[in-house]
Amino acid sequence: MKKFTFKGVLDGFRSTVSQQVKPEQEIIETLRPDHFNVKKTFRHGFPFQPTAIAFDPIQRLLAIGTKTGSLRILGRPGVDVHVKHDGESAVLQMQFLINEGALVSATADDTLHLWNFRQKIPQVVQSLKFQRERITFIHLPLQSKWLYVGTERGNIHVLHIETFVLSGYVINWNKAIEVSRKTHPGAVIHLSDNPLDLSKMLIGYESGQIVLWDLRLKSPDYRCQTTEPLKSISWHHDGKQFMCSHTDGSLSTWALRQLKPINVTHPHAKTTKDGVPEACKPIQKVEWKISRSGEAYVIFSGGLAYDTTGRTPSITVIQGKTTTVLEMEHNVVDFVTLCESPWTSDFQDPYAVVVLLHNDLVVIDLHSAGFPCFENPYPMDIHESPVTCCAYFADCPSDLIPAFYSVGSKTQKRTGFSESDWPISGGEWSPTSSSYNEIVLTGHADGSIKFWDASAGTLQVLYKLKTGKVFEKAKARSSDSDEDPLAVQLIFLCPESRKLAIVGSSRYVILFQYKKTEDQSEIVTLEIPSAHDAPAETECSPDYEYPPRGSLATEGGEEPQNPSFEYSFPLKVKTGPQRRAPGFQPIMVCLSPWINGEQPGNINALSLNSSYGLMAYGTETGLVIVDIIQRALLLIVTTQDLYASMDPSQRSLRSPKRYDERRDNEDKARSPSVDQINGVGVSSSASGKAMQGTGGGAAGGSGLPSRRPPAPDPVCRSRSQDKLDSSFTRSRSSSMSSLENITETINCLVFADSYTKKNEANAFPTLWIGTSQGSVLTVVFSAPSCGEQRHAQPIHVATYSGSMFKLKGSMLTISFLDCNGALIPYSYESWREEHLDSKDRNKTPTKSTSSGISPTLNVQVSGEGFGDRQFVVLTSEKQARVVALPSQTCMYKQQLADTDFVIKAEITSLKDSVCLVCYVSSGHIATYSLPSLRLLIDVDFLPLVDLSFQTTKRGIEDPMLSIWGQQLFVNEDTDLIARTFCFSNKGHGLYLTSPTEIQKFTVCNEFWADLTEMMGEIFICQEMPEPPKESFLRGLFGGGSRSLDREELFGESSGRASRTVAKHIPGPTTNNNGLREKANSAMGDVSHAHHMVVERGDKLSQLEDRTARMMSEAETFSQSAHGIMLKYKDKKWYQL
Repeated sequence: MKKFTFKGVLDGFRSTVSQQVKPEQEIIETLRPDHFNVKKTFRHGFPFQPTAIAFDPIQRLLAIGTKTGSLRILGRPGVDVHVKHDGESAVLQMQFLINEGALVSATADDTLHLWNFRQKIPQVVQSLKFQRERITFIHLPLQSKWLYVGTERGNIHVLHIETFVLSGYVINWNKAIEVSRKTHPGAVIHLSDNPLDLSKMLIGYESGQIVLWDLRLKSPDYRCQTTEPLKSISWHHDGKQFMCSHTDGSLSTWALRQLKPINVTHPHAKTTKDGVPEACKPIQKVEWKISRSGEAYVIFSGGLAYDTTGRTPSITVIQGKTTTVLEMEHNVVDFVTLCESPWTSDFQDPYAVVVLLHNDLVVIDLHSAGFPCFENPYPMDIHESPVTCCAYFADCPSDLIPAFYSVGSKTQKRTGFSESDWPISGGEWSPTSSSYNEIVLTGHADGSIKFWDASAGTLQVLYKLKTGKVFEKAKARSSDSDEDPLAVQLIFLCPESRKLAIVGSSRYVILFQYKKTEDQSEIVTLEIPSAHDAPAETECSPDYEYPPRGSLATEGGEEPQNPSFEYSFPLKVKTGPQRRAPGFQPIMVCLSPWINGEQPGNINALSLNSSYGLMAYGTETGLVIVDIIQRALLLIVTTQDLYASMDPSQRSLRSPKRYDERRDNEDKARSPSVDQINGVGVSSSASGKAMQGTGGGAAGGSGLPSRRPPAPDPVCRSRSQDKLDSSFTRSRSSSMSSLENITETINCLVFADSYTKKNEANAFPTLWIGTSQGSVLTVVFSAPSCGEQRHAQPIHVATYSGSMFKLKGSMLTISFLDCNGALIPYSYESWREEHLDSKDRNKTPTKSTSSGISPTLNVQVSGEGFGDRQFVVLTSEKQARVVALPSQTCMYKQQLADTDFVIKAEITSLKDSVCLVCYVSSGHIATYSLPSLRLLIDVDFLPLVDLSFQTTKRGIEDPMLSIWGQQLFVNEDTDLIARTFCFSNKGHGLYLTSPTEIQKFTVCNEFWADLTEMMGEIFICQEMPEPPKESFLRGLFGGGSRSLDREELFGESSGRASRTVAKHIPGPTTNNNGLREKANSAMGDVSHAHHMVVERGDKLSQLEDRTARMMSEAETFSQSAHGIMLKYKDKKWYQL
């Protein structure tokens, strides 16, 4: 009797499952893990939720801090650096160490950070976290190494910048105020030195208490109390007066030694009948500057009356006796006045005001009449209308950027700006010569599309296209609708043919064609019915025109044929010839009707092929294919009918639900080896209703709406619930049984010359379709005619393939490789001028270095030989497969995610090869080699929660999980994240990191290594201007400026602060610096020892030479002595 073992059972299972077939000829894959390095590169746009601003008048650099802890340093165009504090604490205040290449920032977690930006990428040198007090204000005097820190308790601490150690010198609030005061003065909101006496520091408390503190005597020198709470203080340059702003919209001017203000004004308040100024909003900040001509500038924000119409935020400039109110479009966060001199004791001579708004950065020219604004050279207007989708094209045709710029410069003529040079001009940047061009397209909620030049690390707007001009002016949008009717949801650009297709939120598709000159043309409008409304077999023949004219919109006031269904279009296309500006001009619009006031399903996929002259888009109910040459509807079919493996002219009506039930029964009866051998999930032959147009004219109408299946429940339309229906994509409890029947939507469309049948000898024009249930379907077309015949002979749909492959999860992307593993370029028709008649059908050089289809690759399957010419790479949310065509053999497969799911996947070129790049919901980016799908890297890159600002917080509560006090939330809006997360060639990518910013990144290690060469220099050595010279009379009578030895006051003699006050945090570079210093010291010791050895050898050599010389001299002397001896040996004394 045969003995059963666990190993035997496993072997039996293995024998029933066919393994992946490996090709006899292995493809050499050149990509290695060390070729990859996932890093963020450049950030563009306006800093989201700004909170603070600072300016270095010598370096001419501007710093902006945000609520999330980000820090942007801006200089001349091209000098733009982004760094971020650890954690998510907001930046409260910043101070430049003027002309020293350093910056101090205070964050909401009561931590001070010292940044060094002498290198291209700023780094934190060290930090100090206060333990028991909250930081409210910091002040760093010019050329001082001691930073004053005011706290919420009213105390002032002194910090040494270089060592980041607190001094023992502390100004306690109870010693600063009068003894008779019985209340706490509040938090410190202002600290500044007297411009002429640095030993006196002005302290402003929130309650209105003002103290002039003598640093040497450690006692108050002067006190005063304002009647209204205090907001800010600004010195006059003579050091004898200062101005305060208050919460009641007033400005008060004070002279030292006087207990009452010498002047109180309400700049924007009108006097009421009772003689009392009307209530005004607080003046948040005031600055008092003097020009060299002696003219005073008082600049402040806020202070307008509460009943002012619109309550517009403003900046007010009082120049002499002239008051100018500059209205702002957004709330004012902060402002700073730019002055020629950094010395507070000198005439500041202001020339501009930088105003940081909640959603914009405005720079006002004070030297021009009317105070016009400078034209902002930074791409700060990305969020002019909310970004709804992005498209990224790296290595695009070289003539594309000049073409977009030429039409953009004609249409965008901006006037009313200052003619002076942009004042924030620090740093140095020279555009590096890039070997390829990059273009970014952003779609917006108002229907506009912006074209950006993203080459060489910059972002410059080239051209703006307003798609809303296609439609007549719509009525006011209802308040209960959260969706903008013109919002751009999908963008498809063919760079070579310069054809552009977009999908709007009102379920329409617009096709544009690029033209260099102005034109006058009429738009062809196709009214596309729902796929369920297509006619049945008895009502449609090859000669039948569909849709019948006047069925959607009745003609001549006739009654509609189906009174139970009301069809309407929320947007109406402008009729008649219209003047079109140069650029992308609309040529065709496809509209989907609203049925009984219900909006049609989303359009989830869009594709076009200029070589075939076809455009296709997928909806929640089916597929639409349009002939863009003849501008006619070619095919409309439901997703279920695409499974019918037969000629589309044979039709019968069938309920989608009944189809799903039969399919489920077939899935249960099917052997598992079928799917695992070939990945084929072919359903039974079933016919369905579809519509194949005959071309010519606009289409509109419904076939048999009375026979249309009932509309699915709205809750079943989300993508997240689509995932819930599949056991591979989301965990699901028994309570989810109501979500079993979920609409299968089309998520992916790709045109290609490929094979759909086994042993097929020739490739045919094919549309590959990926669905939300992981099915891969195909539609084959007849070969398109060439030249002028294409305008007369339409393309015909040859056949549906039915379900060719089945993957786990929703389909994301489909790509094709040749037998050498190179990406097969898509076919296109080159763009040409109107007067040119030649058409070139080429392969795009930007997608791959290969040309055409390579020789066949022999693969042996079940003893039969197939000549495979292609690989198709199928990627879903859960897995990826590489299938050889035409044999339809699964060569490689890879599980991309288990508990998570892939949000975005793309085939990208890198180092003359290709790879699959995936962004997973876990926040990881993974890359796989092709065609073997070998994992190269898996790196934690970007948590999905960081992109949650794009999603609406809607989800499904699982009652089974709530028993344990847990809830399952599934965001249906990962589609929104996928629309703004892009991969492109050369390993580049970008995503919308905030509603106002775009972040670029790379997975290429070579590009990351060369990144610093593309970045601008932030810090440039500049000479410090000389301090103002004192006049003879002022120095004679003691009115000159007085210096202060801060080292003597705050140094070691004052002791050290308690360790419980603050904790020192070494910067990330401190340990590296220590190791570097030790290494340098060791190298120095070794060098010194080596030098000593060499020196000793030299001395020994010199000693040896000296010894040899002495021996030679001794021998010479001996010989001379011996000769003398012999000469006088035999002579007598009298012979001498």
